Amino acid sequence: MIHSSTLIAIFCVAATTYLTRILGYLLLKNKTLSTRAQRILQVVPGCVLISVIAPYFVTDNPANLIAMAITLLAACYLSLLPTVIISIAASGFLRYFIQ
Repeated sequence: MIHSSTLIAIFCVAATTYLTRILGYLLLKNKTLSTRAQRILQVVPGCVLISVIAPYFVTDNPANLIAMAITLLAACYLSLLPTVIISIAASGFLRYFIQ
C-alpha cells in the first residue's frame, strides 16, 4: 500500500515537472531562443527528477544501490521515459525481494 506522503511526493514531482514545461512555454513563447537555450529548457524536467533520486546515492541499502546502477545503465542507452519506467520497476522489484 502506498503511504499518503509518498503519493503527495509523486504528485508534487509530477506537478513541478509539468509546470516547468508549461511556464517556460508561456513565458518564452514570443521570444526567439538560441539552440543552447532550447537544449537547456528541454532538460529541466530531468533535473527535477534527478533532485528527487540524488539522496539515494548516499544510502547503504543494497536494493537502492542496485536499482541506481540499473537506472544509470538504462540512462546511457535509452531516452528519459523508458529509463524512468525501468528505474521504478527495478526499485520496486529489488526492494520487495532484497529487504
